[in-house]
Amino acid sequence: MFSIGEFSKICQVTIKTLYYYDRIDLLKPIYIEPQNGYRYYSQEQMQNMLLIQRLKRYEFSLEEIKSFLDCTDQRELFLKLQKQREKMKQKKEEMETIISEMTEHLHDFERTGDLMAYQKGYDIKVKETPARNVLACRKMMGVDEFGKYYSTLYERVPREQVTPNGLVGAVYYDTEFHHECSDIELVVGVREKEKADKQINAGLCAVTVHKGPYSSLPEAYGALTSWIADNNYEWNGAPYEFYIKSQFDSLSPEEWETEIYFPVKSK
Repeated sequence: MFSIGEFSKICQVTIKTLYYYDRIDLLKPIYIEPQNGYRYYSQEQMQNMLLIQRLKRYEFSLEEIKSFLDCTDQRELFLKLQKQREKMKQKKEEMETIISEMTEHLHDFERTGDLMAYQKGYDIKVKETPARNVLACRKMMGVDEFGKYYSTLYERVPREQVTPNGLVGAVYYDTEFHHECSDIELVVGVREKEKADKQINAGLCAVTVHKGPYSSLPEAYGALTSWIADNNYEWNGAPYEFYIKSQFDSLSPEEWETEIYFPVKSK
């Protein structure tokens, strides 16, 4: 057996952390001396401690690690690791996109001397937009659930014998945005008016195109909102967006294009 100090030194984990792991039933001492409360750990527990540290590097939560250690199904353990690897790969891709965005921001800042120059590059126009025939799925949903609900729309295409026209988008109905749960309607444009769920109404809209990843879409929304206020217009309905170029065109996030529409009317 190893004393808590020896165990701490060998595994390079603080004694305070070992006490905490004991309290949450993640890793308890194999023996506590009744007379003086000294704590001891076994060789097997050292292996568990080293596994815990590795799983933390893989960004598992302590609760997930506890479940991991309690699991004896080797297949399930493999799938847990595999799923976490995919999450980390996605996170890495997102970080690479952010670094690219930051590099562009630095270039703009160096060129213009304006920290917020990137917000002023949107070409905004007011134009009459046509009615759009769409299949629609409106729910309280999170942004991360878009894929699931788009799948349900595309499953209807062959079943209902409709012809997609290439438009894919979303309408935002909430007065405030919540990433995890908002009133959002996903739409897929179709040619057949009689088979569509609804029409996005024709009307006057302030329109711009956002070029770049979806994470920076709020900058386009902010630019549109400011432009509307500065040019004597006001909102006249829920804003919506169409994904003109995306990952499904085998493009990098920097090359994605999103058209954003704000229905407006003159004040």
